[in-house]
Amino acid sequence: MNRNLLAWTTCATMLLSLYLIFMYAPTEATMGDVQRIFYFHFASHWVNFLAIFCVFIYSVRFLIQREKELDVKASSAAEVGLVFATIGLLTGMLWAKPVWGIWWTWDARLTSALLCWLLYAGYLMLRNAIEEPTQRATFAAVFSIFAFIDVPIVIFSIKWWRTQHPQPVFWGGGSFPPDWKAVFGWQMLAVLLVGVVFTLVRLRQEQFQREIDSLRRMAHAL
Repeated sequence: MNRNLLAWTTCATMLLSLYLIFMYAPTEATMGDVQRIFYFHFASHWVNFLAIFCVFIYSVRFLIQREKELDVKASSAAEVGLVFATIGLLTGMLWAKPVWGIWWTWDARLTSALLCWLLYAGYLMLRNAIEEPTQRATFAAVFSIFAFIDVPIVIFSIKWWRTQHPQPVFWGGGSFPPDWKAVFGWQMLAVLLVGVVFTLVRLRQEQFQREIDSLRRMAHAL
């Protein structure tokens, strides 16, 4: 898809999603308007996990194929995933304060989600700490595969242990009003498109950086 078309599509989808969240979606009877935060919270974590899955796939492929482009894609997806993980954690805290009366509790879901954030922040810090490109890519790929183990723990923690975090609505057997499903669908699509745009921008930046580095090497050789 043309980048300009993708950007305009993303903006239009996000504007429509915001309209649905604040103007169309009904107010939840118990939580009130604070429940609307959940649209952003859930969608952010959904894109985060998708980005992390891409990091895992690119890392495995890099260890097999040793193509630098795969490492670049893995690091770009990790950066975008960390952004949405941060949004997910912050919106969860904003929701928890009026509903639970606390900003944070060390239950299995929240703790494993924070651990996931720390692991991928550590992944990016590891990349910055190693200068040699091949060694950096190899160590980062191995670390990201290890870090991915935490993802199913985050997802299934509310099934495996008793937590203060609500049970899943989509796959937990709970009821879900049809008009909420439409709003969630549009928001998930909008945030996904934002994630795709962010990733393409990050990849473009990497391409510019490689071109700059190539010109510097040519200048030094003269």
